[in-house]
Amino acid sequence: MMRLSPALFSALALAACASAQATRPSADELSRLPDDPTTAVAVKDPEVPTALRPADGSRQLLQVHAVGVQIYECAQGANSAWEWKFRGPEAALFDARGAKIGDHGAGPFWRLADGSRIVGQAKASVPAPTTGAIPWLLLTVTSRTGSGALDPVDAVQRINTVGGVAPAPAACTTAASGRIERVGYTADYLFWAVAPSR
Repeated sequence: MMRLSPALFSALALAACASAQATRPSADELSRLPDDPTTAVAVKDPEVPTALRPADGSRQLLQVHAVGVQIYECAQGANSAWEWKFRGPEAALFDARGAKIGDHGAGPFWRLADGSRIVGQAKASVPAPTTGAIPWLLLTVTSRTGSGALDPVDAVQRINTVGGVAPAPAACTTAASGRIERVGYTADYLFWAVAPSR
């Protein structure tokens, strides 16, 4: 896996934010990007917990690096308490050479430049081994559209996460109702397909 330099990461992060917002990211949004994003891609062949492993016989088709934000909204919960509600991700997807090849958004969905698009649903989650990072996930594909590299994908892993956790609970109060926070994150997504039986 390619190790990104801090300079290259900064360029990729700006590109991702620009793609997601169509406007230049604010200084506040950029300040919430991970301090050392290279740690997300420096981990080679991490030990993935058993709960996150795809079905037996699966083969890895593709691995991409995501740079973007996790979006939260301050809203009242079922018990009338104010809390940060997760609204979805917005990220750009990059291949091992650092070229942008797609995007990732609420659903969650993954879409490649070749036109293929999949939507997933979380099947398993484990805490990230790094403090202050969103969990690692295993997701199963629930729908697909278009035609391309994502067509045969059955499962998606999210690993090597950095950042992306919700703001402090104390920051969500009645006065902050409806407030949106975009928290910088990076992650690796691995796409798996079950090998056809012979």
